[in-house]
Amino acid sequence: MKHLIIYSHPNDGSLNHHFMKSAVKILQINKQEVEIRDLYQLNFNPVLSLDDIERQLKGKITADLQQEQDYISWADHITFIYPIWWTGMPAIMKGFIDRVFSYGFDRYDHGIQKGLLTGKKVTIINTHGKSKAEYESIGMDKALSLTSDKEIFTYCGFEINQHFFFDKADKANAETVEMWTRQIINHFSK
Repeated sequence: MKHLIIYSHPNDGSLNHHFMKSAVKILQINKQEVEIRDLYQLNFNPVLSLDDIERQLKGKITADLQQEQDYISWADHITFIYPIWWTGMPAIMKGFIDRVFSYGFDRYDHGIQKGLLTGKKVTIINTHGKSKAEYESIGMDKALSLTSDKEIFTYCGFEINQHFFFDKADKANAETVEMWTRQIINHFSK
């Protein structure tokens, strides 16, 4: 299986980076082809410009965006790993989606809206600082799932395989991190 990881965190010492490394290790042990797109390391430009929009409408995107679309087309399974900041994905990840998931590539076929990235599975791994109980009490758990799972990934045709939310991640002890890591390893060992 061809597995693409799209990763977004500026700190190589972060919990997100640990999860990315753990996922890569178990995928490689299981003989999967793995490609990593570390958006910070790539210095990915997240700003959707007027030029980008005009090119998308003409089906003539820039070479950097074509490269990212080629990786997505190549993959059978895509894992997105990023923290939840200010109740959403980091700007660089949102900009990646704005620029790469473009008209004609992911959801429109000759002006007809439909998810074009069918047959691909998606796993999402998120960390956040608030507790699960806090997010549930204000409906943020449902809002996060709606805005990412349904309105981005499912909308584009992906099948959501698993969405991990690791709460109070900034206060997690070694035992909790190990438990979360085992969950990720078990998920990718199936």
